[in-house]
Amino acid sequence: MLFNSYVFMLAFLPLTLLIYFLLGRLPARIQLNKLFLVLASFVFYGYNNPSYVPIIAASILVNYMLSQLMLRSERKAIRLPLMLLGLALNLGVLFYFKYHDFFAANMNAFFGTNLALYQLALPLGISFFTFQQLSYVIDSYRRTVPRYNILDYALFVTFFPQLVAGPIVLHSEIVPQFADEKNRRFNFDNFAPGLYAFALGLFKKVIVADTFGAAVTAGFADALHLNTVEAWFVAIGYTLQLYFDFSGYCDVATGVGLMFNIRIPLNFNSPYKSMNIREFWQRWHITLSRFLTSYIYFPLGGSRKGMVRTCVNLMVVFLASGLWHGAGWLFLLWGLMHGAASVLYRIFRRQYDSLHPALQWLLTFTFVIVAWVFFRATSMADALAILRSMLMMDFGPIRTSITSAFALPGGFRSGYNALFMMAWYALSLIACLGMKNTYEKTMAFRPTLFNAVMTVGLILYVTLSLSNVSVFLYFNF
Repeated sequence: MLFNSYVFMLAFLPLTLLIYFLLGRLPARIQLNKLFLVLASFVFYGYNNPSYVPIIAASILVNYMLSQLMLRSERKAIRLPLMLLGLALNLGVLFYFKYHDFFAANMNAFFGTNLALYQLALPLGISFFTFQQLSYVIDSYRRTVPRYNILDYALFVTFFPQLVAGPIVLHSEIVPQFADEKNRRFNFDNFAPGLYAFALGLFKKVIVADTFGAAVTAGFADALHLNTVEAWFVAIGYTLQLYFDFSGYCDVATGVGLMFNIRIPLNFNSPYKSMNIREFWQRWHITLSRFLTSYIYFPLGGSRKGMVRTCVNLMVVFLASGLWHGAGWLFLLWGLMHGAASVLYRIFRRQYDSLHPALQWLLTFTFVIVAWVFFRATSMADALAILRSMLMMDFGPIRTSITSAFALPGGFRSGYNALFMMAWYALSLIACLGMKNTYEKTMAFRPTLFNAVMTVGLILYVTLSLSNVSVFLYFNF
């Protein structure tokens, strides 16, 4: 089920909230509200494709069983094979659905094998709920987690606001909140900022990100024939599309979580304000960076074994990040680029930090724009063509297939579409760089008349603009 759909906004969310809080009025020992929320999350997950539900249900049962066995044993000799089995099962399922065809196609191409391509549909959110459960399995081996019951564990995995596109939460961040009796009651002080964040997130996705998306799609579809102006607008357009799409999703997830009195951890914190690549990854997809740091970088030695080993560890982490995002060489190249940038920053940090802050920001933002071209392109030829166009100084008009994405409704003054497009870019950059993000706004939220009118107005505007519904980009990962 999509957040930006009529069925979610007008039926699923209000009914789920109503029933959850009504059941929460029962005595604390009766946990029907938790059971209902788990079942509702399964409905949310399987709404568009019910065949996905047995996959996540089986994953929950197997990981819970392995975790319980490890938590009951004090002997590492018993826990270690169980942990390795958990790693093998989780990564094996992820490989089967997400990476098998990529691996098989490359084996066929390089070694002349004849491995079958299954062309499987990727189960929604499998990368997210797999990593989330891996963290619990590994921590169970370390015996650093409590022994939750199956209901609490299932709710930790399936809570629908963060199920399909994160954040990748830790058990300690969410399970105790569901155990807190006061969170079983409706709380206007949480609901109001939650609805506000929900409205802002939908606006970012439906109005801003999808508008940029139409222009970006047109540009990448003709990547080989863009002039310099078009190439820069397309590259920056995708940079802004992905920003507002992912930021919008994080706002929606945070907002819906707050409506249920659950504070989901911060996952997106104005990353385009970053002054260096390290800061960028402290602000972009924060929980993925945390997972990769905790479960790959630190076990490899982190920065404790000298500069060479540190640089190798960084490259491993970013290659894993690239592969996590998608089964393709361009995703690996994107990860390699960010890994190389992180290594260079680590080596030349003193010299870089001595540069003027404006130059630091410009270098970081330009690198991010260029790297996103490889992330978005469907082929190396398209990515290189766009980069070549960005550098070849071929200044010409912007084709209408790109500018028409920014046309006012009804084709009003279509001759001014290029000006409207420039206004969209300018305002969007100002919002990214010069305004508080939604997390900062909700932390200081006050239920004023202005905020109430703006929240309602945004929700109504978004609802009337849902004719062309598109998925959040991170649903694809």
